[in-house]
Amino acid sequence: MSENQKPIDFVIIWVDGNDPKWRAEKSKYDGNVSGNSNSEVRYRDWDNLQYWFRGVEKFAPWVNKIHFVTWGHLPKWLDTSNPKLHIVNHKDYIPEEYLPTFSSHTIELNIHRIEGIADQFVYFNDDMFITAPTKPEDFFKDGKPCDTFALDCICFNKDSAGFFNGANITIINEHFDKDKACKENFGKWFNPKNRFKNILRTMLLMPWHWFPGFYYQHTPNSFLKSTFEEVWDKEFDILDSTCRDKFRKTGNVNQWLMKYWQLASGNFEVRRDSFALCYHLKEYNYKTLLNDIPSQKHNMICINDTAETLDFENKKQGVITAFEKLLPEKSKYEL
Repeated sequence: MSENQKPIDFVIIWVDGNDPKWRAEKSKYDGNVSGNSNSEVRYRDWDNLQYWFRGVEKFAPWVNKIHFVTWGHLPKWLDTSNPKLHIVNHKDYIPEEYLPTFSSHTIELNIHRIEGIADQFVYFNDDMFITAPTKPEDFFKDGKPCDTFALDCICFNKDSAGFFNGANITIINEHFDKDKACKENFGKWFNPKNRFKNILRTMLLMPWHWFPGFYYQHTPNSFLKSTFEEVWDKEFDILDSTCRDKFRKTGNVNQWLMKYWQLASGNFEVRRDSFALCYHLKEYNYKTLLNDIPSQKHNMICINDTAETLDFENKKQGVITAFEKLLPEKSKYEL
Protein backbone atom coordinates (compact mmCIF):
# COMPACT_ATOMS: atom_id res chain seq x y z
CA MET A 1 0.00 0.00 0.00
CA SER A 2 1.33 3.46 -0.92
CA GLU A 3 2.11 6.00 1.76
CA ASN A 4 -0.77 8.20 0.63
CA GLN A 5 -3.32 5.37 0.62
CA LYS A 6 -5.54 5.27 3.68
CA PRO A 7 -6.34 1.88 5.28
CA ILE A 8 -8.94 -0.27 3.54
CA ASP A 9 -10.94 -2.86 5.47
CA PHE A 10 -12.96 -5.78 4.16
CA VAL A 11 -16.36 -6.69 5.61
CA ILE A 12 -17.95 -10.08 4.98
CA ILE A 13 -21.23 -11.36 6.38
CA TRP A 14 -21.79 -15.08 6.87
CA VAL A 15 -24.54 -17.32 8.13
CA ASP A 16 -24.41 -21.04 8.85
CA GLY A 17 -27.81 -22.11 7.57
CA ASN A 18 -27.33 -25.56 9.08
CA ASP A 19 -26.83 -24.33 12.64
CA PRO A 20 -29.75 -25.84 14.64
CA LYS A 21 -29.72 -23.00 17.20
CA TRP A 22 -29.92 -20.39 14.45
CA ARG A 23 -32.68 -22.30 12.66
CA ALA A 24 -34.63 -22.63 15.91
CA GLU A 25 -34.45 -18.89 16.56
CA LYS A 26 -35.36 -18.11 12.95
CA SER A 27 -38.42 -20.37 13.18
CA LYS A 28 -39.73 -18.27 16.08
CA TYR A 29 -40.10 -15.29 13.77
CA ASP A 30 -40.55 -16.46 10.18
CA GLY A 31 -44.18 -17.52 10.60
CA ASN A 32 -45.92 -16.99 7.26
CA VAL A 33 -43.05 -15.15 5.63
CA SER A 34 -42.60 -16.61 2.17
CA GLY A 35 -40.91 -15.97 -1.13
CA ASN A 36 -37.35 -16.25 -2.40
CA SER A 37 -35.92 -13.83 0.17
CA ASN A 38 -36.69 -16.30 2.94
CA SER A 39 -36.08 -19.50 0.99
CA GLU A 40 -33.56 -22.23 1.72
CA VAL A 41 -31.56 -21.11 -1.33
CA ARG A 42 -30.51 -18.05 0.65
CA TYR A 43 -29.02 -20.13 3.46
CA ARG A 44 -27.66 -23.38 2.01
CA ASP A 45 -23.92 -23.87 2.40
CA TRP A 46 -21.59 -24.17 -0.60
CA ASP A 47 -18.73 -25.09 1.74
CA ASN A 48 -16.31 -22.75 -0.03
CA LEU A 49 -15.73 -19.94 2.47
CA GLN A 50 -12.12 -21.00 3.03
CA TYR A 51 -11.39 -19.95 -0.56
CA TRP A 52 -12.57 -16.44 0.24
CA PHE A 53 -9.82 -16.17 2.86
CA ARG A 54 -7.25 -17.81 0.61
CA GLY A 55 -8.10 -15.37 -2.17
CA VAL A 56 -7.78 -12.38 0.15
CA GLU A 57 -4.43 -13.53 1.49
CA LYS A 58 -2.98 -14.26 -1.94
CA PHE A 59 -4.54 -11.53 -4.05
CA ALA A 60 -5.19 -8.69 -1.53
CA PRO A 61 -2.47 -9.04 1.15
CA TRP A 62 -2.57 -5.27 1.63
CA VAL A 63 -5.98 -5.36 3.37
CA ASN A 64 -5.91 -3.60 6.74
CA LYS A 65 -8.55 -5.58 8.63
CA ILE A 66 -11.21 -8.20 7.94
CA HIS A 67 -14.49 -7.80 9.83
CA PHE A 68 -16.21 -11.19 9.83
CA VAL A 69 -19.88 -10.61 10.66
CA THR A 70 -21.87 -13.53 12.04
CA TRP A 71 -24.97 -14.39 14.08
CA GLY A 72 -22.66 -16.12 16.53
CA HIS A 73 -21.54 -19.29 14.82
CA LEU A 74 -18.06 -19.68 13.30
CA PRO A 75 -16.50 -22.09 10.79
CA LYS A 76 -14.66 -24.84 12.70
CA TRP A 77 -11.54 -24.30 10.62
CA LEU A 78 -11.28 -20.52 11.14
CA ASP A 79 -8.25 -19.29 13.10
CA THR A 80 -9.77 -16.46 15.12
CA SER A 81 -6.34 -15.51 16.53
CA ASN A 82 -5.22 -14.03 13.21
CA PRO A 83 -4.35 -10.37 13.99
CA LYS A 84 -6.08 -9.10 10.86
CA LEU A 85 -9.37 -10.83 11.73
CA HIS A 86 -12.12 -9.12 13.74
CA ILE A 87 -15.04 -11.36 14.68
CA VAL A 88 -18.24 -9.30 14.82
CA ASN A 89 -21.51 -10.56 16.29
CA HIS A 90 -24.75 -8.92 15.17
CA LYS A 91 -25.31 -7.65 18.70
CA ASP A 92 -21.88 -5.96 18.65
CA TYR A 93 -22.94 -3.31 16.17
CA ILE A 94 -26.64 -3.54 15.21
CA PRO A 95 -28.87 -1.42 17.50
CA GLU A 96 -30.75 -3.56 20.00
CA GLU A 97 -34.16 -2.49 18.71
CA TYR A 98 -33.43 -4.25 15.39
CA LEU A 99 -32.42 -7.61 16.91
CA PRO A 100 -32.68 -10.45 16.31
CA THR A 101 -32.63 -10.03 12.56
CA PHE A 102 -32.74 -12.47 9.67
CA SER A 103 -32.69 -9.72 7.06
CA SER A 104 -29.51 -9.03 5.12
CA HIS A 105 -30.74 -5.45 4.78
CA THR A 106 -30.46 -4.80 8.50
CA ILE A 107 -27.08 -6.49 8.71
CA GLU A 108 -25.74 -4.47 5.76
CA LEU A 109 -27.25 -1.06 6.46
CA ASN A 110 -25.53 -0.89 9.85
CA ILE A 111 -22.03 -2.08 9.01
CA HIS A 112 -20.63 1.43 9.35
CA ARG A 113 -21.30 1.03 13.08
CA ILE A 114 -18.75 -1.79 13.46
CA GLU A 115 -16.24 -0.74 16.07
CA GLY A 116 -12.93 0.28 14.53
CA ILE A 117 -14.01 -0.05 10.91
CA ALA A 118 -11.89 2.01 8.51
CA ASP A 119 -13.32 5.02 6.71
CA GLN A 120 -12.77 3.06 3.47
CA PHE A 121 -14.11 -0.47 3.31
CA VAL A 122 -15.14 -3.10 0.79
CA TYR A 123 -18.30 -5.09 1.46
CA PHE A 124 -18.57 -8.76 0.46
CA ASN A 125 -21.38 -11.28 0.60
CA ASP A 126 -20.11 -14.76 1.41
CA ASP A 127 -20.56 -15.79 -2.23
CA MET A 128 -18.11 -13.17 -3.53
CA PHE A 129 -14.44 -14.00 -4.06
CA ILE A 130 -11.15 -12.41 -5.10
CA THR A 131 -9.62 -14.62 -7.79
CA ALA A 132 -6.75 -12.55 -9.24
CA PRO A 133 -4.23 -9.98 -7.96
CA THR A 134 -5.61 -6.64 -6.79
CA LYS A 135 -4.19 -3.41 -5.44
CA PRO A 136 -5.73 -0.77 -3.16
CA GLU A 137 -6.23 1.57 -6.10
CA ASP A 138 -8.65 -0.95 -7.61
CA PHE A 139 -11.04 -0.17 -4.77
CA PHE A 140 -10.30 3.42 -3.76
CA LYS A 141 -8.54 6.17 -5.68
CA ASP A 142 -7.82 9.62 -4.29
CA GLY A 143 -10.16 8.89 -1.40
CA LYS A 144 -13.08 7.92 -3.65
CA PRO A 145 -14.61 4.45 -4.07
CA CYS A 146 -14.07 2.78 -7.44
CA ASP A 147 -17.07 1.54 -9.40
CA THR A 148 -18.48 0.97 -12.87
CA PHE A 149 -21.18 3.39 -14.01
CA ALA A 150 -24.23 2.90 -16.18
CA LEU A 151 -27.87 3.87 -16.04
CA ASP A 152 -30.29 0.96 -16.25
CA CYS A 153 -33.95 0.00 -16.00
CA ILE A 154 -35.34 -1.81 -12.99
CA CYS A 155 -36.72 -5.30 -13.46
CA PHE A 156 -39.75 -6.09 -11.32
CA ASN A 157 -40.68 -9.72 -10.73
CA LYS A 158 -41.21 -11.92 -7.71
CA ASP A 159 -37.66 -13.32 -7.72
CA SER A 160 -35.83 -10.07 -8.41
CA ALA A 161 -34.61 -7.26 -6.20
CA GLY A 162 -36.72 -4.85 -8.22
CA PHE A 163 -38.89 -3.73 -5.32
CA PHE A 164 -35.83 -2.84 -3.21
CA ASN A 165 -34.25 -1.15 -6.21
CA GLY A 166 -37.39 0.90 -6.79
CA ALA A 167 -37.38 2.09 -3.19
CA ASN A 168 -33.69 2.99 -3.49
CA ILE A 169 -34.15 4.97 -6.70
CA THR A 170 -37.14 6.82 -5.26
CA ILE A 171 -34.82 8.23 -2.61
CA ILE A 172 -32.05 8.99 -5.12
CA ASN A 173 -34.44 11.06 -7.25
CA GLU A 174 -35.52 13.03 -4.20
CA HIS A 175 -31.96 14.11 -3.48
CA PHE A 176 -30.23 14.32 -6.88
CA ASP A 177 -30.93 15.93 -10.24
CA LYS A 178 -30.01 13.58 -13.08
CA ASP A 179 -29.24 16.26 -15.68
CA LYS A 180 -27.04 18.18 -13.26
CA ALA A 181 -25.25 15.00 -12.18
CA CYS A 182 -24.52 14.08 -15.79
CA LYS A 183 -23.18 17.52 -16.59
CA GLU A 184 -20.87 17.50 -13.57
CA ASN A 185 -19.67 13.91 -14.11
CA PHE A 186 -19.88 13.48 -17.88
CA GLY A 187 -16.38 12.01 -18.08
CA LYS A 188 -17.29 9.34 -15.54
CA TRP A 189 -20.66 8.46 -17.05
CA PHE A 190 -19.21 7.98 -20.52
CA ASN A 191 -15.75 6.69 -19.61
CA PRO A 192 -14.55 3.87 -21.92
CA LYS A 193 -13.78 1.73 -18.83
CA ASN A 194 -17.54 1.29 -18.42
CA ARG A 195 -17.55 -0.66 -21.73
CA PHE A 196 -19.59 0.07 -24.81
CA LYS A 197 -22.70 -1.87 -23.77
CA ASN A 198 -22.97 0.17 -20.57
CA ILE A 199 -22.30 3.48 -22.30
CA LEU A 200 -25.01 2.62 -24.84
CA ARG A 201 -27.37 1.74 -22.01
CA THR A 202 -26.74 5.14 -20.43
CA MET A 203 -27.20 6.97 -23.74
CA LEU A 204 -30.56 5.32 -24.41
CA LEU A 205 -31.82 6.41 -21.00
CA MET A 206 -30.65 10.02 -21.26
CA PRO A 207 -33.96 11.48 -22.61
CA TRP A 208 -35.61 10.94 -19.22
CA HIS A 209 -34.85 13.66 -16.68
CA TRP A 210 -34.81 11.37 -13.67
CA PHE A 211 -32.70 8.41 -12.62
CA PRO A 212 -34.40 5.24 -13.93
CA GLY A 213 -31.98 2.97 -12.10
CA PHE A 214 -28.33 1.97 -12.09
CA TYR A 215 -26.39 -0.95 -13.50
CA TYR A 216 -25.66 -3.29 -10.63
CA GLN A 217 -22.92 -5.91 -10.94
CA HIS A 218 -23.79 -7.82 -7.73
CA THR A 219 -20.11 -8.00 -6.81
CA PRO A 220 -18.10 -6.53 -3.88
CA ASN A 221 -18.74 -2.83 -3.31
CA SER A 222 -16.37 -0.10 -2.15
CA PHE A 223 -17.93 2.20 0.42
CA LEU A 224 -17.06 5.26 2.44
CA LYS A 225 -18.20 5.18 6.04
CA SER A 226 -19.27 8.80 5.58
CA THR A 227 -21.78 7.74 2.89
CA PHE A 228 -23.63 5.51 5.35
CA GLU A 229 -23.61 8.26 7.97
CA GLU A 230 -24.95 10.84 5.51
CA VAL A 231 -27.76 8.62 4.24
CA TRP A 232 -28.77 7.61 7.77
CA ASP A 233 -28.85 11.29 8.71
CA LYS A 234 -31.00 12.31 5.72
CA GLU A 235 -33.23 9.23 5.39
CA PHE A 236 -33.49 7.87 8.92
CA ASP A 237 -37.17 6.95 8.76
CA ILE A 238 -36.96 4.55 5.79
CA LEU A 239 -33.73 2.97 7.05
CA ASP A 240 -35.19 2.57 10.52
CA SER A 241 -38.38 1.03 9.10
CA THR A 242 -36.37 -1.40 6.97
CA CYS A 243 -34.22 -2.48 9.91
CA ARG A 244 -37.25 -3.19 12.09
CA ASP A 245 -38.40 -5.93 9.69
CA LYS A 246 -37.10 -9.34 10.77
CA PHE A 247 -37.03 -10.51 7.14
CA ARG A 248 -36.64 -8.77 3.79
CA LYS A 249 -39.89 -7.55 2.33
CA THR A 250 -41.38 -5.21 -0.23
CA GLY A 251 -40.92 -1.56 0.74
CA ASN A 252 -37.44 -2.08 2.17
CA VAL A 253 -34.34 -0.34 0.90
CA ASN A 254 -30.96 -2.07 0.97
CA GLN A 255 -27.24 -1.31 0.88
CA TRP A 256 -27.45 -0.64 -2.85
CA LEU A 257 -28.86 2.73 -1.80
CA MET A 258 -25.40 3.60 -0.49
CA LYS A 259 -23.80 2.55 -3.77
CA TYR A 260 -26.32 4.56 -5.78
CA TRP A 261 -25.81 7.58 -3.52
CA GLN A 262 -22.09 7.53 -4.33
CA LEU A 263 -22.80 7.19 -8.05
CA ALA A 264 -25.46 9.91 -8.19
CA SER A 265 -23.29 12.34 -6.24
CA GLY A 266 -20.26 11.67 -8.44
CA ASN A 267 -18.27 10.55 -5.41
CA PHE A 268 -16.54 7.68 -7.21
CA GLU A 269 -13.79 6.88 -9.69
CA VAL A 270 -14.41 4.65 -12.71
CA ARG A 271 -13.17 1.05 -12.65
CA ARG A 272 -13.21 -1.23 -15.69
CA ASP A 273 -16.37 -3.28 -15.95
CA SER A 274 -14.52 -6.58 -16.52
CA PHE A 275 -12.78 -6.32 -13.14
CA ALA A 276 -15.68 -8.21 -11.56
CA LEU A 277 -18.50 -10.48 -12.74
CA CYS A 278 -21.50 -12.14 -11.13
CA TYR A 279 -22.46 -15.64 -12.20
CA HIS A 280 -26.15 -16.15 -11.46
CA LEU A 281 -25.63 -19.87 -11.34
CA LYS A 282 -27.82 -21.64 -13.88
CA GLU A 283 -27.29 -24.54 -16.26
CA TYR A 284 -26.04 -22.44 -19.16
CA ASN A 285 -23.17 -20.72 -17.33
CA TYR A 286 -22.02 -23.37 -14.85
CA LYS A 287 -19.25 -24.78 -17.05
CA THR A 288 -18.11 -21.25 -17.90
CA LEU A 289 -17.72 -20.52 -14.21
CA LEU A 290 -15.64 -23.67 -13.65
CA ASN A 291 -13.26 -22.55 -16.41
CA ASP A 292 -13.12 -18.91 -15.37
CA ILE A 293 -12.12 -19.54 -11.73
CA PRO A 294 -8.73 -21.22 -12.38
CA SER A 295 -8.06 -19.13 -15.50
CA GLN A 296 -8.51 -15.94 -13.43
CA LYS A 297 -10.63 -14.27 -16.08
CA HIS A 298 -11.87 -11.71 -13.54
CA ASN A 299 -10.30 -10.22 -10.42
CA MET A 300 -13.49 -10.74 -8.44
CA ILE A 301 -16.49 -12.97 -8.93
CA CYS A 302 -19.84 -13.67 -7.31
CA ILE A 303 -21.29 -17.19 -7.37
CA ASN A 304 -24.95 -16.34 -6.87
CA ASP A 305 -27.12 -19.28 -5.88
CA THR A 306 -30.58 -19.20 -7.45
CA ALA A 307 -33.78 -21.21 -7.42
CA GLU A 308 -32.71 -22.37 -10.88
CA THR A 309 -29.48 -23.89 -9.55
CA LEU A 310 -30.23 -27.58 -10.07
CA ASP A 311 -28.30 -30.64 -8.83
CA PHE A 312 -26.88 -28.59 -5.97
CA GLU A 313 -24.53 -31.16 -4.41
CA ASN A 314 -22.74 -31.95 -7.68
CA LYS A 315 -22.44 -28.28 -8.58
CA LYS A 316 -21.06 -27.51 -5.14
CA GLN A 317 -18.34 -30.12 -5.59
CA GLY A 318 -17.56 -28.78 -9.04
CA VAL A 319 -17.02 -25.27 -7.68
CA ILE A 320 -14.80 -26.60 -4.87
CA THR A 321 -12.69 -28.51 -7.40
CA ALA A 322 -12.27 -25.34 -9.50
CA PHE A 323 -11.19 -23.35 -6.45
CA GLU A 324 -8.71 -26.08 -5.48
CA LYS A 325 -6.99 -25.59 -8.81
CA LEU A 326 -6.54 -21.89 -8.09
CA LEU A 327 -6.09 -21.85 -4.31
CA PRO A 328 -4.93 -25.25 -3.07
CA GLU A 329 -2.90 -24.08 -0.08
CA LYS A 330 -4.36 -23.19 3.31
CA SER A 331 -4.25 -19.56 4.33
CA LYS A 332 -3.11 -18.17 7.66
CA TYR A 333 -6.80 -17.69 8.48
CA GLU A 334 -7.24 -21.48 8.66
CA LEU A 335 -6.29 -23.80 11.52
